[in-house]
Formats: sequence, C-alpha cells, structure tokens
Amino acid sequence: MRAHVLTRYGGPEATELREVPVPAPGPGELRIRVHAAGLNPVDYKIREGQLKVIRRYPLPIVLGNELAGVVDACGPGVTRFAPGDRVFARVDKDAMGAFADYACVAESLVARMPARLDFATAAAVPLAGLTALQGLRDELHAAPGQRLFIPGGAGGVGTFALQLARQFGATVATTASPRGEALVRRLGADVVVDYTAQRFEEVLSNYDGVFDLVGGDTLARAFAVVKPGGMVLSIAGLPEPLTARKDLGRGPGLAALFWVASLGLRLRAGRRGARYRYLFMHPSGADLADLARRIDDGALEVVIDRVVPFAQIGEAFAHLESGRAKGKIVVRMVD
Repeated sequence: MRAHVLTRYGGPEATELREVPVPAPGPGELRIRVHAAGLNPVDYKIREGQLKVIRRYPLPIVLGNELAGVVDACGPGVTRFAPGDRVFARVDKDAMGAFADYACVAESLVARMPARLDFATAAAVPLAGLTALQGLRDELHAAPGQRLFIPGGAGGVGTFALQLARQFGATVATTASPRGEALVRRLGADVVVDYTAQRFEEVLSNYDGVFDLVGGDTLARAFAVVKPGGMVLSIAGLPEPLTARKDLGRGPGLAALFWVASLGLRLRAGRRGARYRYLFMHPSGADLADLARRIDDGALEVVIDRVVPFAQIGEAFAHLESGRAKGKIVVRMVD
C-alpha cells in the first residue's frame, strides 16, 4: 500500500511516499481503508523532531494522526463495528499511520462518521475538533456568562473552538485579518480584533479565559487579557508540570523538565493572579461521537481550506506550514 513515511527527523526531505505492507488488525483493532486524512501542525512538529523529548518513534514510521474511511477488517474482540462501517478517528499517538491506504486503530478511538459529511470533510474533524472540545469543556469549563478570548479563530482548531464556545454559552473574542473576519463572525465570534492593525491587549481586558492556539508573542501578550483567577490555556506554548502527569501519564522527571521550560509563562500568569495550562488532547471515540452528533444536528460546521490528492501531500504540507490556511487541509486517498 502507499504510505507517507518519516525516515529521519528534519524538513520535508525527511519524508517520502513509498510502498509498505498492509497492516493486520490486532486484538480490539479495526483495519480501516483510509479515504481521506487531515493535516495538522503536530505532523510537521513530529517530522522536525520537536516532540522527541516526549515521544521517540521507531523510524521509519508512517505519519498521520486523523482519518476517515471504511472498516475493512476487525481484529479479535471488536464488538461495536463491522466491515463496511463508515468511521473516523484520531489515531493512537504512539502508532500514527493515517497517511496510508490502510490503518489499524483501536476500537475505543473510533466513531461512526457524521451521516451528512463526505470522507474528506469528516477527516478534518478528529484532531482539531477533539482539541477544541476538550480544551473548552475540561480545562476552561466554558459556560454561560463567561468571556473567552480565542486568538487564531480562523485556523483548524479555532474554527471548531469558536463554535463550541458559543454552544457552551460563552461570549467569544478572536483575532483575524480583514480577509478572515467574515468567517470568524459566521462561526460565532462576538468581538473580532484585526491583528494587522490593532494589538488585542489594547482592546480586550478582564476575560475569564484565553484559549491560545498561536503561541509565541501572541501567548506572551495574552496574559494581559485574562482577569485574576482566570486561565490561559495553550496548545502552542510550552508544556507545564501538570501536562506530564495528567495528559501524558509520565513521572516526576518529565514534570521537572516541564517545570523549568514553562517557568517564564507561569510567572507571567502568577503576576496576573491567573493560571497557565498546556493541553495535549487525548484520542477518544466517545468524544468523537459527541462531535458527530453536533455536526449531524447542524450545530457544528467543518471549515475546509483545501482537499488535495495523496500524491500531492508535500505541497499540502508546504501550504500548512505557510500559516495561511483558513480551516483544515485534507489529503484524499480514494476519489
């Protein structure tokens, strides 16, 4: 089968399309004929070796973290799915494998696709949708009456986060260029700061929480927006000690490393009387089923930047890494 394989850590030249054996499903696993797979920043961060301190993969390895397709075969013990089922998944972080014609995924990480979506659109949901849902529901505890700032609302996670925050009853502010303003307002932003002309910390203040999707200077400035007792939650900053224990299930060694790495950010939070938290989302078939219900109810729109053939995955990554995408980029394996 065709697969997009990481052969060493580095730039785009460290990956290649090659033929590899079709995997066999183990106990509790489904083998899925992949019709489409979504691209995410974590994919090129893994390629570059940015996550080696957390997880070292045996190379070569098939890349890719989310997919949509049809169940092709079931391993022993599978009870909820059968061959022919249309499904989507955020695959196991230790295994990856979505950028291939076939992938094996644990049954617990899989959900039935939203009935109203095609494969390419469904493949754009799992990683970004789960990140937005878990960040807002489990960490920021989004609820009616809250005011949340979500910079980067036109990106892959942001398009889901804006909609979910409004569904949870929060008032939402975001940043966008003039080109992206109509999109983020349609998705639920109450306040839009034009980041090409304004500094958001000069416009926004006293927010209950910040869901940072950008990192860097945006994260550093976001602490000025949050009120005492609030939280700055990031998926693009530096992990802190709770990340090691809660999100990764690791011991005191990694927690100590993260304590040092995140010290500056935690000090910024402390000076505001706020908290800083980094989030690693976790794959969950149950949470995916929640997102599927919202999509089928018409409450959640999936925003696609572009869909490209699998053979052009290199060009798709170049566009992703440019930072210009509005919504998700997807590669299609089956026409």
